[in-house]
Parts: sequence; C-alpha cells; structure tokens
Amino acid sequence: MLELSRRSHLQQLSAVLGSAALPGWSRCARASEADIPSEGIGKGIKHISYSDIGGRPDSVQVMFNRQHVYVGHMFSDGVTVLDASDPRALKPVNFFTAGQYTRTHHLQVAEDLLLLANGANIVAMQSYDNMRGYFENTLVDSITKAKKFRCGLSIHDISKPNEMREIAFLEMPGFGINRLWWPGGRYAYVSAHLDGFTDHILCVVDLKTITKPEIVAKWWLPGMNRAAGEPATPKGKRFALHHMITAGDRGYAAWRDGGFTIHDIGDPVNPKLLSHINWSPPFAGGTHTPLPLPKRQLAIVADEANADNCAKGLFHTFVLDVRAPANPVPIATLPTPRDRDFCTNGTFGPHNLHENRPGSFQSEETIFATYNNAGVRVFDVRDAFAPKEIAYWVPPTPKKLIDPRPNVALAAKTCDAYVRPDGLMFVSDWNAGMHVLQYQG
Repeated sequence: MLELSRRSHLQQLSAVLGSAALPGWSRCARASEADIPSEGIGKGIKHISYSDIGGRPDSVQVMFNRQHVYVGHMFSDGVTVLDASDPRALKPVNFFTAGQYTRTHHLQVAEDLLLLANGANIVAMQSYDNMRGYFENTLVDSITKAKKFRCGLSIHDISKPNEMREIAFLEMPGFGINRLWWPGGRYAYVSAHLDGFTDHILCVVDLKTITKPEIVAKWWLPGMNRAAGEPATPKGKRFALHHMITAGDRGYAAWRDGGFTIHDIGDPVNPKLLSHINWSPPFAGGTHTPLPLPKRQLAIVADEANADNCAKGLFHTFVLDVRAPANPVPIATLPTPRDRDFCTNGTFGPHNLHENRPGSFQSEETIFATYNNAGVRVFDVRDAFAPKEIAYWVPPTPKKLIDPRPNVALAAKTCDAYVRPDGLMFVSDWNAGMHVLQYQG
C-alpha cells in the first residue's frame, strides 16, 4: 500500500509541476461563478461572526489569551485587543500603538506576556508600482521614504486582558522585526533586520530576566552580511528569514527565496546548521511558514503566494520527510484548491499555517492553512504522501482596499488563523477585518 501511495504521489507531483508552468492554469473552474455572500462559502466550516476590528480592518497575526484576541495590523501601526468572550460579537477594548510608522503586525502570547515585533512600516517607506516589489527586493535597498520609527522587541504584561502594560524594550538598530516565535520559556527566536545586514536574520533572545531581554545568538545565510563584505545574494531574489518555529532541540526556518533550514538548537546560544534546501528555482520561492510535526518527523512548509493573478505561477505547501535532519526530502504537496477560478482576481495560494501553539488546537494529522483569496483550507495529512483537503471556507470580496500600494487587486487576502482546541477559528485579512469560523470536522 505504501508503494501505491508513493506512485500516486509522484504522478500527482508531476501533474503539479506541469500545471505550474502553464501561465493560463486554473481555467478549469466554472465559466460563471456566483458572487460570494458576506458570510463566505464553506464546506465543513461554519461562519460565526465578522468584525471590522474597531475600524482598523488590516489584520495580520492573531493570538488568543484569557478570552481575548490580540491582532497585529499591517498598515495601521498598532495592535487591537478584542473581547472574544462572545465569539458572535467581538468587542474592541484597547488599541496599542508604538507611534506612527512603527509597524507591530506580529506578536506572540504565552504566560500572560505578549512579545511584540516593532519595526519600520515598510509599506509606507517603499515606492513601488505594484505589490510584488515588496517581496522581490532586498529590504535595505527598498526604502525610499525613510521615517522615524521604533525598532526592536517590546514585552507587555497582559495579565489584565484589556491592558497592554509594557515592561521591557530591547532595542535592535535596523529596520526591525518581521516575525517571532515564542511559545513560552527562556528563549525567543526572532526574525530581525540589524544594521549591516541586507534583510531579516535569526536573533535568539534570552528572556531569563524578562525585563532585560538580550540577544545571545545570530545566524544568517551567506551573502546577507553586507557590512562584512559577503558576496551579494541573487538580484531579484529576497533572502530573508520570515520566521523560525522550534520543536524540542530543533529549529525549522523559512528564508523566503533563500529556502528552508534545519538547526540544532540544543544550545540556543550556538545554533548549528544541520541542513539547507531550496526549491526555488524551479518554484517561485517565498518560503514562509515551517511547521514541524515532530512525532511524525515531518515538516509542513508553506511558500507565500506573492503576485496577483498567478503571475509567477502556482505557489505550494510542501510536505517534507525530516527523519534525517541533514537531508530533508520533499515527498508531497498539499492539494491546490480548484473549486473556483482563483487566479482571475487577487493573490491566490498559501500564506500561513496554524502553528500548533501550546493552548491552541494541536494536531499532526489535520493542518489549517490560509490561502489568500481562497480563504481557509483544512487538510488531512495522515497519509503524508497523499494529503487531501477535507474542509474549506472562501471569503467574500472586501468592500474597499486598505492596502495603500498601487495596482493591488480588490480581493480577499486571508492572512493568518488561530484555531482553538474546540475548532473555533479567528481568521484575519490584510484588507477585510476578522472572521470567526467554526470547524465542524
């Protein structure tokens, strides 16, 4: 039976490779498709409610603590706190900002503490004629309208849920933090740009004394340390740590166009590279989320779709066998949604994965993923060689565009999802606020 699964997988992967090369792919959907209603269209997922997040609908990362939801914003320079005690009626109770031009779109919550990424509102400081420029240019070379902003890691006491009391700030000179991973404990793994580097690198932050965090280790791909004279990374490719997720003494890191790495972090002060793999080319890159499934010795790795109308082909979420950490092997991709012609408007393909955080829904068999204009997708990966989609929810088109970049399509951009153990989901959108959904599987 295993050989049949392998054969089936190889046939499926060959078909995907072929279709990805076809610029007109995805025309197999119905020629005429009905508009999506305000509650979306779901299979195995029920729509519960919607919130415009207090008039700031540009939402990215979502965390949940003490019946409250914490939402980082993409363009609005802040974090909104929502009372979620009644999921049918989310209530904004606080808005925190570190000031204009300081983006705080990513955050982590554990132990009644919130760690918050502070950095440049890059979108407000770049000049591009479309969205792709954000993803295809080295960070330090893309800033054309520099402003003052706060740069580093802030730590907040949230034991009183409707407050965000800042108790520490670690300054990190550069353009700031993109994303971080901290499920609790002594060390946080931070994707940060520091002066002298071309883009975001790995910084390990020691939180032993919570009010005095300090960087104890750094790691980057060759070519990123411009100040040291390292040879430049390929032009038109963005080598940058999106973020690292840890499991035990292993760290799994996604480097956008720079691929995927596995590290030994048994000694967090001295992370050691075990392997580095990059499937771009032939695939488009944008490696975004590395989700380890440690009991099964697998990793689910999502490449972020970053071009409207499938202009760069299809982006995929890969299943990797990591039994041999020095030699990770892609063995499958999650199936590409085909229930509508998603390529005709907006960005189609993976963005992020629900990350199995402590206290949230945790599974090594059921994967929750966000797919931009294709909404939320749920996959069964019990057969790692032949994953299958088991539920989905497609969002409506937003009423207006929040993204200030020119030539960006008015389309849903489902961004992140936090899934509670009971299957209740808080789902964000760059342009369209938050939907609360219930997984019915």
